[in-house]
Amino acid sequence: MDLVDHRRQRRILSILVVSAILIWIDSTVLGIALERLADPVHGLGATPNQLQWALGIYSLFFATALFAAGALGDRYGHRTVLMIGMAVFGASSAWAAWSPGPVSLILARALMGIGGAMIMPTSMAIIGATFPPERRAGAIAAWSSSAGVGVATGPVLGGLLIDHFWWGSVFLINLPLVAAGLIGAALVVPNPRSPQRRRLDPLGLGLSTLGLLGVAYGLIEGGQRGGWGRWQVWGSIAAGVVLIAAFLFSEWKEKQPSFDPRLFRNRRFAAGNFALAALFLTITGQSLYVTFYLQGARGMTALHAGLLSLPGALGVVIGAPLGARLARRFSIAAVSGTALAVFAFCHAMNLTYVIDTPLIWFCLVGFVAGTAIGAAVAPTSAAILAALPVDRIGAGSAVNNAIRQVASVLGVAVLGTILSNVYQHSIASSLAVLPAGTRETAADSAEATRRTAVALGRPELVHAANDAFIHSMHVAAATAAVCALVGAIVIIVAFRARRSTAVDEPATLEPATVEG
Repeated sequence: MDLVDHRRQRRILSILVVSAILIWIDSTVLGIALERLADPVHGLGATPNQLQWALGIYSLFFATALFAAGALGDRYGHRTVLMIGMAVFGASSAWAAWSPGPVSLILARALMGIGGAMIMPTSMAIIGATFPPERRAGAIAAWSSSAGVGVATGPVLGGLLIDHFWWGSVFLINLPLVAAGLIGAALVVPNPRSPQRRRLDPLGLGLSTLGLLGVAYGLIEGGQRGGWGRWQVWGSIAAGVVLIAAFLFSEWKEKQPSFDPRLFRNRRFAAGNFALAALFLTITGQSLYVTFYLQGARGMTALHAGLLSLPGALGVVIGAPLGARLARRFSIAAVSGTALAVFAFCHAMNLTYVIDTPLIWFCLVGFVAGTAIGAAVAPTSAAILAALPVDRIGAGSAVNNAIRQVASVLGVAVLGTILSNVYQHSIASSLAVLPAGTRETAADSAEATRRTAVALGRPELVHAANDAFIHSMHVAAATAAVCALVGAIVIIVAFRARRSTAVDEPATLEPATVEG
């Protein structure tokens, strides 16, 4: 299609920014509501594994639906798919807001993930079709800046709503944005299609979705009281691994795969994706335990907890352009590797958090961690795509986005399971004096222990719950620090020197078989 004039380009970009803010707000706003969702009186009485599913199911369906969304946009027009995605996102947000129980909320979140997946690739395609090459990079940067807006405003708005209304009000933030986006898209945004239409790949979609569901289910179920010895745990993990292997094998054999595993033969592409996966795994896992630390152990309101996320969001905004500038002057190994090492150090500093840790220290660690995130993500993402030939950049970007979302799923599953397992082990001795039925209920989580303590008039159990939770949080934080440090080491090793072997060169990849 012909490129449009500058004035219309700005209007189109503003609509696409609104749609992107939807995704970023939703990625942060639920975390602030977890404590309330666990409350059986004012929330849904959700168990720890149900909360893990509510967080992780969004990323899981987002990851697996990305490729189908791009292919649908090529066939039927990217504006059409964008508007359907926003409509699905809005409808599922309303469903989530008035969910009668945890299972309904989880299903609504899964549908929101599908809607979000329809928004991201179509937005990028519309920018590519609307803006000339000399202005395209600036448009993508402006579109990407919506992440900072969403990450900063999501927890604060969510906390404000939870403190004054019911828990479901956090999802109503999405509705006016959806309405504005739909009206703007209908009036302003063009509907480009690709002359070369990709196939939908239903087999790949089914195998990848079921495989990730199996692995996530096994990991989350392993964190429950029955432990890791049950067949449901190992059976689902094994089945998930087999299905994922079958997905990769089927994609490898395809001439035009949705997810091209051959891209990982490029050492730098593989290392960069691994490093970002480690980063996003730790970010989402940390969001799970920090919420319960602030609102549960420390008794803060949702709004106060949301405000404490602002230093981290500010750090991301500062770190992204800083990392990009430093990478041009120095190297990816020096900049991204150092940023990931600093991020790992910040996780290690989580081990200093106790019940009465000064909030200025919490904010300082959060700011440094946010700056490290921004300084790592921006140059690493650019380096990942720069490692590929031009005709593979679109495919590489899709793979990169999917890897991030899968890592987010695993972060919630792995670190959330560690949190549950360690807490249940730590609190067991304090609950030994309670009757068997009461003891079993109280051992579910720190929130359940505190509720039991209030019901029985046993204030010493509240202190025991806080101590056990702090210990479990420290173990999860230490695990996250190790993951981030491994990511730092991998990217330093992969990018430390000039590419001197054939395996690093884009030429090692076969001629283009994937449409961007």
